[in-house]
Amino acid sequence: MGILLAGIGAVFSYLPIILIIFIVIQGFFVVKQQTVALIERFGKFRSVRRAGFQWKIPIIDRIAGRVSLKVQQLDVMVETKTSDDVFVRLKVSVQFMILPDKVYDAFYKLDNPHAQITAYIFDVVRAEVPRLKLDDVFEKKDDIAIAVKRELDEAMLSYGYGIVKALVTDIDPAEEVKVSMNRINASEREKMVAEYEGEAERIRIVKIAEAEAESKRLQGQGIADQRREIAKGLEDSMAVLNRAGINSQEASALIVITQHYDTLSAVGQNTRSNLILMPNSPAAASDMLTDMVVALNATQNMEQPNKAVE
Repeated sequence: MGILLAGIGAVFSYLPIILIIFIVIQGFFVVKQQTVALIERFGKFRSVRRAGFQWKIPIIDRIAGRVSLKVQQLDVMVETKTSDDVFVRLKVSVQFMILPDKVYDAFYKLDNPHAQITAYIFDVVRAEVPRLKLDDVFEKKDDIAIAVKRELDEAMLSYGYGIVKALVTDIDPAEEVKVSMNRINASEREKMVAEYEGEAERIRIVKIAEAEAESKRLQGQGIADQRREIAKGLEDSMAVLNRAGINSQEASALIVITQHYDTLSAVGQNTRSNLILMPNSPAAASDMLTDMVVALNATQNMEQPNKAVE
């Protein structure tokens, strides 16, 4: 019994030491990377502890809170109206972080940073968008994002927050507005297609007309050249016949008869041509030549009195 009492007494004698050791161990703590811990002593801010193995005075000091230094993102949906009376929903994404040298301000000055940032986003978007038409909202979404970032930079810096980036990530008009916009775009594209097709048809018609005009010009030039050569050939033939002792009337008749038979020969070379020959006597050719000579003589006789009168 005495031994037991002696053992209990020895344990109680070491109890203060064990208690002190336990309390000292309780003062050690670890702060993770990209995180800081705020230490208070008797309710008053004492220090900021960075990442690593740290120690505080047990019982006297306490960890008031831990703050992350990582970049955070807040997505806010804002519904507002454009200048052309179209309701539209904008999704604004804001990336922000606590500035390492302003951890005290971020922890003690601002209780709910998300609500504060959301309020500023609503205020800026509802001030910017009502001045724009719906089409301009799509074109100037970067300007809206810049305005949001500028306003938040000024407002949140005093609370220890830095704004990394502000983005307008989505613009969503009402469903009937989107349908109308699609119909307008489709109509515009159909109009452009019709204009292009009309222009292509006009060019095609102009080119055809130009080609036909060029063809007619060349055809007329060819006919003129052909007649010029025929006339030259007739002139040469007349000269040859005159040198042979044949007068101009007989030469003309002979040339006409020759062209007549050349024509019949040319017609006969085409197997698909149709030729109608009127009934005539064996002396029909001679009669035709005689008639031509008589006609030419009569014409010449009529011209001579006219010249005499003149």
